[in-house]
Amino acid sequence: MENLNIALLLMVVGMATVFAILLIVIYLGKGLIALVNKYAPEESVPAKSAGANAPAPVPANIMAAIAAAVSVVTHDKGKVTKVEKL
Repeated sequence: MENLNIALLLMVVGMATVFAILLIVIYLGKGLIALVNKYAPEESVPAKSAGANAPAPVPANIMAAIAAAVSVVTHDKGKVTKVEKL
C-alpha cells in the first residue's frame, strides 16, 4: 500500500510540475507577442489601384471548360458566377 501512495504522490507532483511549466510557457509567449507588436508593428502594404493592375479576362474556351467541369461534378446543380486569376 505504501508503494501505491508514493506512486500517486509522484504522479500528482509530476502533473502539477508539467502544468506549471506549460502555464509559464503560455504567458511568456503572450508577453513576447505583446512586446513584438508594440515595438515592431507589422508594416502595412499599400493598396494597389484597380485600373493599373486589372486582371486579364479569362479566355472563352477556358471558361467553357471550367463551366463544364463544375456542371459534371455538381450534376448540373452548380453554376460558375465569377472566375479570377490569382
